[in-house]
Amino acid sequence: MNFWEYLGSRQQQLLADAYQHASAVFQCMVLATVIGVVIGVVTYRSDWAGNLATTATSTVLTVPSLALIGLLVPVVGLGVPPTVIALTLYGLLPIVRNAIVGLRGVDPMLVDAARGIGMSRAMRLVRVELPLAWPPILTGIRVSTQMLMGIAAIAAYASGPGLGNEIFRGLASLGSKNALNQVLAGTLGIIILALLFDAAYVLIGRLTIPRGIRV
Repeated sequence: MNFWEYLGSRQQQLLADAYQHASAVFQCMVLATVIGVVIGVVTYRSDWAGNLATTATSTVLTVPSLALIGLLVPVVGLGVPPTVIALTLYGLLPIVRNAIVGLRGVDPMLVDAARGIGMSRAMRLVRVELPLAWPPILTGIRVSTQMLMGIAAIAAYASGPGLGNEIFRGLASLGSKNALNQVLAGTLGIIILALLFDAAYVLIGRLTIPRGIRV
C-alpha cells in the first residue's frame, strides 16, 4: 500500500499518537518553563550563580537522550515517568539561559524608578523585570519546544507515549511493506506538530508582548 493509503488505514491510531506526543511535550514545557524561570530569577543577580545554572543545565544536553531514558527506567519504570523527567531536563537550558539574559538586560533606570515609587523587590520583579524579560524567555520556550518535539520520539524506547512508537515500529520491521510508511508517518507528524506549536508561540508573542519591545 502507498503512503496515503497507509495514512487512511491508520488515521485513528496516528491521531491518538499525535495527541499523546503533543500533550507530553506541552506538559513538560510547562514544567520546564516554571522551573527554568525560577532558576533564572534566583540566579540572575549573581555572575557565578548564573554561570553555574547555565553550565548545569547545558551538561544535561551532553547526555544522549536514549541513554538518559535508559538510565531512568530502572529508577522510575517504563512509560510516562521517564519521558516527563527526561523532556523536562532537556527543556531547561534555553529557558534558564534566556531568563537570565532577559532579566539582566532590564534597564536599571526602570528598576530604580519602580523602587522610587515604593515597589517592593517582589513587585518590581513581577511587574517590571519579568514582563520586560518575557520576549527572550518566550524565545527560549520556542527553542526548547522544537528540541523536545524530536527528543520525545525517543520516549517510545521506554514505552512512552507519542509518534515515536510509529517510528520505532517501522525501524523494527525494516524490509516489510509498511516499514517506510510507519517511519515517514511518525516523522512527518512530529514536523507538523512542531510547526503548529511554533505558530502558536508566534501568536502568544503578538498577544503578550507590547509592540514597543518586540524583537
